[in-house]
Amino acid sequence: MDETPRDNAPVPAAQPSLSKKPVAEGELRASDADRDRVADILREALAEGRLDPEEHAERIDGVYTAKTVGELEPLVRDLPAGRRAPGPAAPPPPSPYPQPQPQTLVAIFSGSTRKGRWSVGRRTSAFALFGGVDIDLTEAVFHQQEIVINATAIFGGVDIKVPANVSLRGSGTAIFGGFDVHAQEADDPRAPVVVVTGFALFGGVEAKGKKGKFLKNLTDRMRKHGLGH
Repeated sequence: MDETPRDNAPVPAAQPSLSKKPVAEGELRASDADRDRVADILREALAEGRLDPEEHAERIDGVYTAKTVGELEPLVRDLPAGRRAPGPAAPPPPSPYPQPQPQTLVAIFSGSTRKGRWSVGRRTSAFALFGGVDIDLTEAVFHQQEIVINATAIFGGVDIKVPANVSLRGSGTAIFGGFDVHAQEADDPRAPVVVVTGFALFGGVEAKGKKGKFLKNLTDRMRKHGLGH
């Protein structure tokens, strides 16, 4: 009989090898700063007449659905400012004006409202679950040329109102619900742009201009807050 002792210790499972191959620059995940950089290039192209409003709106939709830096590059490839090599955006220079922080409005079996004179940040999130969120921008103070509102409604609703003299764009997904953005284009290409994105499930999101409501002294406001050129 073979008296040789056997090693009964369990054999460790093979660990999956992690690839050390560097990630290509175009495959890097896009940051908010990357998206904002491309959105600024598109805004300039619209103001210079290189893009018409329909083309601009279509590309802006692509900006805020892009996941990687490589998905952003084709959106500005045919524009002068977009000929630079794509890559993560450099930190923006500090603004001489106070910049409001991103805001989140939540309504769960309740309601949440933002209206009157308030400073709207570059990004605002709204979440309604068996409740309602109302966002009224008709008297808001805009510190950026373009702001993004991400709205999610589940068995609830999000209602967004904007002044009649700003641009409103965007699109979203609705399942057994509605996602309606009543697009409008401001006469002044330097006017603020509100982009609405998001998702509705058994609920509704609606964004539209409010007739008779205008940002007063729009040109002065843009100059004061550094929105125009």
